[in-house]
Amino acid sequence: MRISTQMMYDQNMRSVTSSQAEWLKSGEQMSTGKRVVNASDDPVAAAQAVVLSQAQAQNSQYATARGFAYQRVALEDSVLGNVATVISSAQSTLIQANTGVLADSDRASLATQLQGIRDQLMNLANTSDGNGRYIFGGFKTEDPSFDPATGVYQGGTNAVTQQVDAARSMVIGHTGKQIFDSITSNATQEANPADTETSLFVMLDTAIAALKTPTDGDATAQAAQTARIEKSQRGLKNSLDNVVTVRAEVGVQMQELTALNELGEDRELGQKEQMSNLVDVDTTAAISSYIMNQAALQASYKAFSDLQGMSLFQLNR
Repeated sequence: MRISTQMMYDQNMRSVTSSQAEWLKSGEQMSTGKRVVNASDDPVAAAQAVVLSQAQAQNSQYATARGFAYQRVALEDSVLGNVATVISSAQSTLIQANTGVLADSDRASLATQLQGIRDQLMNLANTSDGNGRYIFGGFKTEDPSFDPATGVYQGGTNAVTQQVDAARSMVIGHTGKQIFDSITSNATQEANPADTETSLFVMLDTAIAALKTPTDGDATAQAAQTARIEKSQRGLKNSLDNVVTVRAEVGVQMQELTALNELGEDRELGQKEQMSNLVDVDTTAAISSYIMNQAALQASYKAFSDLQGMSLFQLNR
């Protein structure tokens, strides 16, 4: 087989080009800190890195969702704490009103006090977040959750839920009906269960109306007034128990969100380590490879230069 000078020239050029490519690749790995810069560098690792990056993005999205959920749940917890305090204040007012030694004017004064308490509760029931959305309206957040005059719930029927992890969806906003118009299953019932009241605002309105009604010392009127006040007292106890139950659930949700955040952070660290193992470069190995490829390139340059100086090449110029 005859070896032409053109063949020898091409072979040496390929050697120089190959050495230069390996040297540049080592330099790129050093500058980027990545072993896999292009998919061709390691197709298997590159494919696994794409899947892992999607998992990282999903984990980040859930972390953002949990942050939003925690803020929402924490706001509800704060409001429920205030609701419980105000209901307790209403109970104290009714205990004072039911002593049996007060004049009609005294009861009217307590009715005014109870009206102020009702207004506080209505304000809490129609609490809005920083964006002007009513937090107890379910998915119907643009209008007040309760009608201020009648106390009728006018929000949505479904509680607000949020996907906070791959396999966990959580209620992050109870409806106003669940809080202000519900009682627990073990609540104190009236003699006729159909008479058991669930609406906190109806309970207060009943008590206010009773206190505003003069009895003029009439025993029958006083007995009717006392019966209405006592029914409101039982209703307020039921309502407070319900609020405490909902708040306990909210507290559990806050604990779970904290635990999920810790799990998400651990998952993030694990994913970063996996990604590093897949695509990051071993700095020591990269430096060694860079020096070796640089030496090989210089040798290729020298060999090519010496080859060009041979007489055969000189004659073919």
